[in-house]
Amino acid sequence: MKKGATIKRFVRVKRKKLINSFKYAFCGFKSAFKREQNLKIHIYIMIAVIIMGFLLKISRLEWVMCIFLFVLVISEELINTTLEALVDVVMPEINPKAKFVKDVAASAVLVSAIGAVVIGLIIFLPKIIALFQ
Repeated sequence: MKKGATIKRFVRVKRKKLINSFKYAFCGFKSAFKREQNLKIHIYIMIAVIIMGFLLKISRLEWVMCIFLFVLVISEELINTTLEALVDVVMPEINPKAKFVKDVAASAVLVSAIGAVVIGLIIFLPKIIALFQ
């Protein structure tokens, strides 16, 4: 086999692996969205914040903060979902250590969500108050 043909085959295989990795990632997100109520809540809140951001004309820096917080909270929710599923597979029976792992993972999501709400209030509350003055 010629060197050029080998390189083309290598590139084609790598491209297919890359495309598949994105396909699997989207499939995972879709599965989590269908199954996890809290992920749906975070996505709906994200959509509401985006709409409010456009309506209230938030600044570029405020958009950056909002997008960062969307990514943080949703990523943590996905990691929490993964850990819960993994714990259920490894330890299907009730176990205090399994409960601890699940509770701590959930608390990480809660902490980031509370932080996002506080920062959201700092960004949006003055703009909302200004509308009524």
